[in-house]
Order: sequence, then structure tokens, then C-alpha cells
Amino acid sequence: MASIYSLVLLLYICFLSRATAQTKHVSTTLFNSLEELSRIVDISYCVSTTGIHQPFQCLSRCVEFPDLELVTTWNTGPLLSDSCGYIALSHTPTSKKILLAFRGTYSITNTIIDLSAYPQAYIPYQDPDQTTPCENCTVHAGFMRSWLHTRTEILPQISAVRQQYPDYPITLVGHSLGGAIAALAGLEMRLKGWDATVTTFGEPMIGNAAFARFFDEQFGLGDGITIPPPGRSEGGQRFRRVTHVGDPVPMLPLVGWGYSPHAGEVFISREELPPRLEDVVHCVGAEDPACIAGGGE
Repeated sequence: MASIYSLVLLLYICFLSRATAQTKHVSTTLFNSLEELSRIVDISYCVSTTGIHQPFQCLSRCVEFPDLELVTTWNTGPLLSDSCGYIALSHTPTSKKILLAFRGTYSITNTIIDLSAYPQAYIPYQDPDQTTPCENCTVHAGFMRSWLHTRTEILPQISAVRQQYPDYPITLVGHSLGGAIAALAGLEMRLKGWDATVTTFGEPMIGNAAFARFFDEQFGLGDGITIPPPGRSEGGQRFRRVTHVGDPVPMLPLVGWGYSPHAGEVFISREELPPRLEDVVHCVGAEDPACIAGGGE
């Protein structure tokens, strides 16, 4: 009896050691980057209200980003399946990049349920010279429709800007519903071979388990903890799915409806905002019980 107890205790200790070893707080650099991106996506809410004007002016936080240059804004309409946001350029002395910010919605929980929550087949962007299949993949029909509406608005603009600034990488950021659209946009850009990095805040689940695996493969997220390997900075992580304790949106649409999360989660464990550095951690895989999937416990 004592030997069985010892074995169980040993296994429990090993489990705790492994969990502790895998739990890693984000670096100061990544923390500051996420904080900045949260302000950048917050500005996107001006598009459908007071507007954003060149060179980069609005009634929100635009003054905090003197090195940004507005390229254009888009607003595909007032329906739930439409989206809006802006494209801007970040010039030196800050890091050079092409920024796309996707606005969320004010009633995301109801929107996800009402916005055609049935799944549809996901057909990836097809390169004439290369086919990237996504077998048995389905996605939320409403999210996909939102991206298809947005796609024709922004891809020509991005193509033109990339030709003018070929050394500027693409950074996409989205909040809630905008996070789902940013994820689909970033995925297509990665399939096109464009250098795209995506950060989402409160992103809902987009598709089924097959789609989540395909998504992880394209962004190099893998099955384990989403911390870059030694010698590679956190800035090299191509997808950061930021979740916040108590937020129900990342758990929607329901798993029982056939949806699964993808990896790349960065979890904020403190309810009060803004978070502190020690409140933000990398998560293991797509459903880390210490992160949003387990209620942050």
C-alpha cells in the first residue's frame, strides 16, 4: 500500500514539475508589444463613429502614435456579417510595419450565436502553382462571410502597399469578432507567402478541430507550449491569441457545436485591467487547463 502511495505521489510531483516548467511569463518586450497593440486596435472603433483622418488623427488614441501614417479605412456596412477597420504604416524610428486593425462588435456574445453559427467547408486560398489542402475543415459561416466581404476591400490595398514598402512586414490585430476576421485574413496571407503576424484579443473559436490543426501548422504553433525555441525571440511567434480570465467569448461558439480553439494562446490571469507583467503567461497547446479553457485555475 505504501509503495502505491509513493508511486502516486511521485507521479503527482512529476506532473506539477512539468506544469511549472512549461508555465512561462511573457517577456517585457512582448508584454509592451501586446499593450501597444491593444491601444492600436482600440482606435479601430473610431472608424464607424467619429472617423480616422490623415495623417493619423482621431478622437481616441491616435495622438499616442505620431509615427503612424493612415493608408485607408474600410467599413463594409452595418450588417452583422460586415466589418470595419483601418490600414496604417508604421515608420521609423518605431519598427517598420504595415498595420491592419479589425474592429470588434459591441454585442459579441449574441452576435456569435446570431451570425450564422452553422459551419461551412473551409477552402484555403489556392496558389496556381501550389495546393494547400485543408481536409475535413469547417469554419463558422458568419466569420467566413465577414472575411470575404472584407477581403475585396483590403487585399488590393495591401498588395499596393507591399510593392511600395517591400521590407515592411504585415501586422494584423483584431478584437472579438474582429479577432476572428483578422485570424482568417492572416491565414490567407500566410498561404500567399506574405510575412504576416497576427495578434487577437478575445478571439472566438473559428472552426472545427481539423481547421485548428491546419491553422496551427500554417503559423508554426505546434502541439506544445507556444514559446519560441532557444535563440528565437518571442517576436518571431507568428500568432498571439490573447485571452482574459472571465471572458466567455474565447469559449464560443460552443465545443458541442463542433468548434475547437487553435494554439498560440497568451493568457491574462488578472480580472482587473490593465494587467501586470506577472499576470500574462504563455499557454500549452490549444486547451491549457491553466488558461481560458480551465477558467484560469
